[in-house]
Amino acid sequence: LTFAHGGVVAFVQGTELDDGLPVLNLTCVVAWDLPFDSDVPARVGLGVGESLFGTPRVVRGEHGWDVTLRYAFPAAGLDEKAMGTLLMLVVAGASGMRAELVDA
Repeated sequence: LTFAHGGVVAFVQGTELDDGLPVLNLTCVVAWDLPFDSDVPARVGLGVGESLFGTPRVVRGEHGWDVTLRYAFPAAGLDEKAMGTLLMLVVAGASGMRAELVDA
């Protein structure tokens, strides 16, 4: 499943780690090709757009800094509304991070 929110491209991937343990992995592409002369790694390390959900990662891409946010969680026992809320909490955090990084 792939979708976009607030300029962030996100995708959800499901897998079963073990019998009866389904897990969803949400990956958000926060920003890409941010200028190398910017302080993106330091800002992300210091908590820009900090959220309770997800782990940010900064990678030196071919044309600039690329930033992602990943969050994995067990999918068993969550009804549709709870799962939607959890997904939107992560994506909203990624959108906030994007706004702070791209608008800076």
